[in-house]
Amino acid sequence: MNNFLVFQSDFGLADGAVSAMEGVSFGVSKDLNVRHLTHEIGRYNIFDASYRLFQTIKYWPEGTVFVSVVDPGVGSNRLSIVAKTVTGQYVVTPDNGTLTHVAEFVGLEEVRQIDETINRLKDSNASYTFHGRDVYAYTGARLASNTITYEQVGPVIDKDSIKRLRLFKTIFEDESVTGQIDILDVRYGSLWTSITIDEFKKLNIDYGELANIHIQCGEKESCDLNIVYGRSFADVSIGSPILYMNSVNHMAVAINQGSFAEAHKIGVGNPWTITIKRLTK
Repeated sequence: MNNFLVFQSDFGLADGAVSAMEGVSFGVSKDLNVRHLTHEIGRYNIFDASYRLFQTIKYWPEGTVFVSVVDPGVGSNRLSIVAKTVTGQYVVTPDNGTLTHVAEFVGLEEVRQIDETINRLKDSNASYTFHGRDVYAYTGARLASNTITYEQVGPVIDKDSIKRLRLFKTIFEDESVTGQIDILDVRYGSLWTSITIDEFKKLNIDYGELANIHIQCGEKESCDLNIVYGRSFADVSIGSPILYMNSVNHMAVAINQGSFAEAHKIGVGNPWTITIKRLTK
């Protein structure tokens, strides 16, 4: 391990939860390099936690340990696990679907169940509501600091048995491709879709050409526009929409120096879908 410990949660920073996890970690080793992915995941939103891990994890060095705590099932019989990715990072998390995107787009080498008889904060056994502190931060710190090896986390479990969220299955039809609006580029209101660049390329739309986008929520149409496919926002004038590939190689829709989500009142997740269609040349 490399002493990097990266936290993610839905806790926010308004109280002492994140600081408590940091304190537990430094109690294990003062040499840890503790960083934060985000603590602004929407409350209980496992899908967003899964996506943000995928967005970030592969850019961190081999041996980095992530602790992701979005855990609406805390205290239940859901498992506590540590996954090793094929690129050599580790994720300490509840087995509730948080690993969905990492498993799908990065790949998992192995998964182990946390043995809480060994890897649990001392005198915390009577607490059932803060496993982020008592189990995940503690185990993550022990792993990142080389206090324990990965093998000492606990027994191996079948990596195909872990819980996965349902991802939208891309639909191809009549020179069009349909996916889901997975998430927002939050600060800027851009729509990030489930459609990969390789799926989009099957439409044979070139940079600078117009494509039709049709967005709907269930059966209700929200938006139908012909917009430019470009490399970056500067390919269109300020205030104009653009179709582009985002930083995780999926298709996205934005307004140059504006918020597409706000302008068109677009939401994310099921049942928000987007269809990109090639216009007849």
